[in-house]
Amino acid sequence: MTEKANKRVVQRRDDGRTEVRKPGAARASAVVGTQAEGVDRAREILGNDGGGELQVRGLNGTIRKQDTVKPGNDPRSTRG
Repeated sequence: MTEKANKRVVQRRDDGRTEVRKPGAARASAVVGTQAEGVDRAREILGNDGGGELQVRGLNGTIRKQDTVKPGNDPRSTRG
């Protein structure tokens, strides 16, 4: 049995604000003013939920940054 990864994506909305969203969710977990606030809020949400993957997307939708929030299970053996 495989465990589904706990993940949050931080991305810009059409209205210019930034959202924190769990993939597949109908609504955002949080809507904030800046990307930095979104990353902080996503880390807080993941930390409260037992850790997981944090993904930051650029304006064109590509992944800019990806990180594991403790105590998540990092699939890579190197830091980053």
